[in-house]
Amino acid sequence: MTDTPGPTGDSATEPSAPNGDGMRGGYGSPGTPDPRTDSLGVQLTLGFLGVALAAVALLTVLTVAFAAADVSHLVTQQRTDLTNGIAAAAGVGWSRQDNSWNGTDLSPALDLASRAGAEAEIVDASGSLVASSPDFAAEAGKPQFSANVIVQGQRVGRAIARFSGSGLGTTDRALRTALVRAVAAAAGLAALLALLAGLAVSRRITRPVEQIISVVRARGSGERSARVGAVRAPRELREMATALDEMAELLDGHERVRRDLVADVAHELRTPVAILQAGHEALLDGVAEPTPEQLSSLRDEVLRLARMVDDLQMLAAADAAALQLARRPCDLAEVAATAADSLAGRFEMAGISMERHLAPADTLADPRWMHHLVTNLLTNALKFSAPGGKVVIDTGTVGSDAVLHVTDTGVGIPVAELPRIFDRFWRGRQAAHTSGSGIGLAIAAEIARGHGGSLSAESELDAGTR
Repeated sequence: MTDTPGPTGDSATEPSAPNGDGMRGGYGSPGTPDPRTDSLGVQLTLGFLGVALAAVALLTVLTVAFAAADVSHLVTQQRTDLTNGIAAAAGVGWSRQDNSWNGTDLSPALDLASRAGAEAEIVDASGSLVASSPDFAAEAGKPQFSANVIVQGQRVGRAIARFSGSGLGTTDRALRTALVRAVAAAAGLAALLALLAGLAVSRRITRPVEQIISVVRARGSGERSARVGAVRAPRELREMATALDEMAELLDGHERVRRDLVADVAHELRTPVAILQAGHEALLDGVAEPTPEQLSSLRDEVLRLARMVDDLQMLAAADAAALQLARRPCDLAEVAATAADSLAGRFEMAGISMERHLAPADTLADPRWMHHLVTNLLTNALKFSAPGGKVVIDTGTVGSDAVLHVTDTGVGIPVAELPRIFDRFWRGRQAAHTSGSGIGLAIAAEIARGHGGSLSAESELDAGTR
């Protein structure tokens, strides 16, 4: 038996708080989700759709903003270059007219502005008008750019250009409109693709979830054979399905143990009760005389029933040992020595020797329960050892574990029966002719588990058990 110290604790569940209005929620009540939109599939689909639309909206804003800035910069640069070109053309005309504005032909400069969708005006160095496009004054308030007319490093005038809504002036607005239309179309396509992807993904997730829910409901309604089985789903859902099936198997196992326990208890009680009933009926009917032997036989059956009730009470207490343990630092060797001393007389009467090899083994345990465990193991070894046999009890440590061994030279246990020796009320072939209820080792195993340890056995027929 390996015993390791471990903390114990109680768990409690708090009652759920009622709604603020003191009433149970129902469909349509405040705080109650609408079942039409509360399903996992609908929420996943809406989530995909929302993410797609948010991404498209963000892309639209960024694209339009950056593109508009770039186009505006390009238009401004081009208008500046055009104004410089008009100034350069005016400077060429000034040079050809003997470095004077008098009689200068500025039509090339004005034509250049007109072809670009602009109106231009040329003024001399003092600001006096030299030449102007016909509609220059009418375009007041429109974007205006100016450039100096430089000839041989000398400023001789200034060119002014006003740009109307035609030509490059409409490029910015047209591009923005085209971008908005393109992004709107992309948004519709993205929403459609997101909707299809959301439906596909949500279906792949919700189908196994619905299958798991149906199995849980089936088991809740009493269908013990309901299992989820293999599902095609993400890893977490596959693990959930596997865990649910494992839990179902465990619950079914516990149910079988419960039914077997009831059947075993009924079987064990049937014989002494039948004997007591028959004996008392014989005495009442006058068939048998109330002799000391007859009364002693009935008393033995009563004692047998009392022992069985005591064993059942002990088993129930062992089941709850983890919640009732009063742990404190103790030496397993001292506990084992006390238990061995209490059974020394029975070993001597049975003609069986007991050897002790008790090395210190400090641990955190409940000495009362550990004493009962050691007593059960020694009593079991005594029961299945023949006169002249030997039982060895030893204690020690293995790493951080405190370890107890009880070894006998008795009849041994068949290999096929070893896995069941700690089951309640189970008795093997070797125990068929010995008294007992078949729960001594089950109690010992429960005590070991309650201390965070374990109880195991190894045996060989006609060679003994450890």
